Amino acid sequence: MYDYLIVGSGLFGSVFAREMTDKGYRCLVLDKRSTIGGNVYTEKIDDINVHKYGAHIFHTNDEAIWKYVNRFVDFNNYRHKVFVKNNSRLYSFPINLLTLSQVYNVNSPEEAEIKLQSIRQKTYNTQNLEDWIVSQIGVHLYEIFIKGYTTKQWGRDPKNLPSSIIKRIPIRKELNDFYFDDLFQGIPKGGYTIMIKNLLSGVEVKLNTNYFEDKNYFNSITNKIVYTGPIDEYFDYEYGALEYRSLQFQHESLTLNDFQGTSVINYTNLEIPYTRILEHKHFEFGRQKSTIITKEYPLEWRKGEEPYYPINDEKNNAIFQNYTKKAKTLPNIIFGGRLAEYKYYDMHQVIASALKKSKQEYDK
Repeated sequence: MYDYLIVGSGLFGSVFAREMTDKGYRCLVLDKRSTIGGNVYTEKIDDINVHKYGAHIFHTNDEAIWKYVNRFVDFNNYRHKVFVKNNSRLYSFPINLLTLSQVYNVNSPEEAEIKLQSIRQKTYNTQNLEDWIVSQIGVHLYEIFIKGYTTKQWGRDPKNLPSSIIKRIPIRKELNDFYFDDLFQGIPKGGYTIMIKNLLSGVEVKLNTNYFEDKNYFNSITNKIVYTGPIDEYFDYEYGALEYRSLQFQHESLTLNDFQGTSVINYTNLEIPYTRILEHKHFEFGRQKSTIITKEYPLEWRKGEEPYYPINDEKNNAIFQNYTKKAKTLPNIIFGGRLAEYKYYDMHQVIASALKKSKQEYDK
């Protein structure tokens, strides 16, 4: 008999399993994939650690979380930079003084502010993504950097998306082109899979195992379930299916020293079907003689496909609230993580949530 059966070996499940195991509880982790780590899984190919499910950059201002992850793996000092390719031109991104110099030939923070003031558009509904960002940077910058990428990524007109999606991205008037401002940043040396393996050290794990294919049996061998999958799937879509965006990854091995000179370039023209290209060796400052790139193609999610990004619009949030109410009636099930909580989490937020919920358990 297990104290906790944990469905999913991603960050939430692995951290929860580590914490409860260290407190003397017996845990079993299930994962339907053949690999551990969920979407942070990295695989070494041609001596390059490939982020198999998209780029994952660890960043946080929480020193306690930073110290926690460093218990399980050493991090390098990678600081994330993103560039934008639009109509064959490369631009600095997020928008900063260099970007504004490239587009408008401004050369100081004061000139940048004057220019931004002159191009900002007055809008009356800044709740939607398009109107809010146009009120901040004007139409021309919006069309270069945001419109095409966002339309592809979400499969929706930006007017029909909440402004919260774009508010995550900074707009700067100084020469700072780092994507994140967090105090602690980096990539695990050797890849995220090392971190997950260490988190799960001494924990029983069953891969290629779908919880739903033998739900009654798995429920019978544990005192409590920790569920990290889609919450609507757990309740057999009783209140309807929540909507997500999915992704398809096209990995290519190339006999080149360097393909694009950086880890990530966003492609913002709508006619280009992929949203970005990753070059994995740059996440760890690689000097290999070959390289591996990944093109990311956004897809409309359908049942049976992997969900990546929750679409937190009014309709979906209302459906999620119904599932949340029902989840509260099940005291022996803990729902946690991006899919179970239908929330776009950064990695440090997932870890913080798992630490909080595990502490609530062993403090009882």
